[in-house]
Amino acid sequence: MDTEPSPIGLDFSPEYNLSRYLQEIRKFPILEQDEEYALAVKYQKTHDKDIAYKLVTSHLRLVVKVVSKYKGYGLPIAEMISEGNIGLLYAIEKFEPEKGFRFSTYALWWIKASVQKYILNSWSLVKLGTTAAQKKLFFNLRKIKNRLNLTDDREMSQQVLHHIAKSLDVSVQEVTEMNTRLKAHDGSLNAVLDTSSDGGAEWMDFISDSKPNQEESFAYNETMRYRRKLFNEALVVLNPREKDILFKRRLAEKTATLDDLSKTYNISKERVRQIELNSIRKITKAVGVVQ
Repeated sequence: MDTEPSPIGLDFSPEYNLSRYLQEIRKFPILEQDEEYALAVKYQKTHDKDIAYKLVTSHLRLVVKVVSKYKGYGLPIAEMISEGNIGLLYAIEKFEPEKGFRFSTYALWWIKASVQKYILNSWSLVKLGTTAAQKKLFFNLRKIKNRLNLTDDREMSQQVLHHIAKSLDVSVQEVTEMNTRLKAHDGSLNAVLDTSSDGGAEWMDFISDSKPNQEESFAYNETMRYRRKLFNEALVVLNPREKDILFKRRLAEKTATLDDLSKTYNISKERVRQIELNSIRKITKAVGVVQ
């Protein structure tokens, strides 16, 4: 897609009444599998907006269902739904119905990815890590602690730390560091440092404004949109197997191992690795040509 998508035909913003929105999306019918497949095939050929509208609106409830699982992060539900809707629109553009999967199964990944990206960027003033291991920790550590009846403020024993690290396939140090970051709450920049006087200084008074100006922000956004466009255009140089391996190895929430993919395609692990690296080289070269 050349530009970042927006919900088709729906007025939904953080100011929009959430209850009314939930009532409205229930009016859209859920498509049967055959009807969904026929529409997806037709959209792939025509890119008709009316077809896209039917596919999107029939899955808006799926977005709300996904977002409901992330309510515990204290972020605006409306904004998370908006981000999920954007992920749904990306799924419409990328969906390949001939592979035999239901659209909802495919769209689920894009919706979750968009919502999780928003949460990671918004949850804390301190930027959280974005490696696969750190994402896995961020979105699963609290769930596991709740299951073990551990509160945020309670220190975890070495036994518990090792148990969590093993279950998530990460190191004990990574669990410890993420737990510390999740326990720490962002302090208010308006907190008064000196309470002995009525005009006490606030933290805000000692922070310089290093934000990019409006022109810099616009230039950055335009650059990111252009890069996304180049990447999407470059993907056409990959065949279905290359695209699948690249997504599962580099872009999926839970990356596939070389062993998994070697069994899927009945090739050696070394061959999977070669395909992955060659795919990256082909995209890099294609981006250079497009530019």
